[in-house]
Amino acid sequence: MMKTYSPKASEIKREWHVIDAKDEVLGKLSTRIATLLMGKHKAMFARNADVGDFVVVINAEKIKFTGKKGEQKMYYRHSGYPGGLKTISLDKLMETKPEQVIEHAVKGMLPRNLLNAKMMKRLRVFTGETHPYTLKKEKTAKTTAPAAN
Repeated sequence: MMKTYSPKASEIKREWHVIDAKDEVLGKLSTRIATLLMGKHKAMFARNADVGDFVVVINAEKIKFTGKKGEQKMYYRHSGYPGGLKTISLDKLMETKPEQVIEHAVKGMLPRNLLNAKMMKRLRVFTGETHPYTLKKEKTAKTTAPAAN
C-alpha cells in the first residue's frame, strides 16, 4: 500500500524567480506567476501546503493586452456606503498603478483559501528594470518570445 506524501516545513526550499513583463500578455503572464507562487512546478506540490517560490516582476508598465481590453475592462470597488461604487478602466489604472493590474490578475488565479494571502506576500511587482531583491539568489524565469503578428 502506498502512502500519501505530505511535504514538511523543513523540506521546503524557496527560490527567487525574476520575470520581465515587457511585451507579455497579462493572462499568460499571470498564469505563469500563479503557478510559481503555488509551487505547482515542484514535485512536492500539495494543495494544502504552502510550497511556492518568491516571484519578482519587473517592467509592469510594459505589459500587453489583447483585443480592446484597455478601454473595455473595468475594475470595481465599493466603499461600503450607499452609492459608493467606484469604477476605473484598465487604461487609467495602467497610467497610475500598473503594479495593481498584475497583482489583481494573479490573485484571481490563486486558490480562494487561507494560503492565498501567504502566496500573495511572496509576489513583488515593480515598474522599471530595478528592484531591491538583487542580492537574493535569483533564478530568472525563462520567457518565450511572443509570436510575431
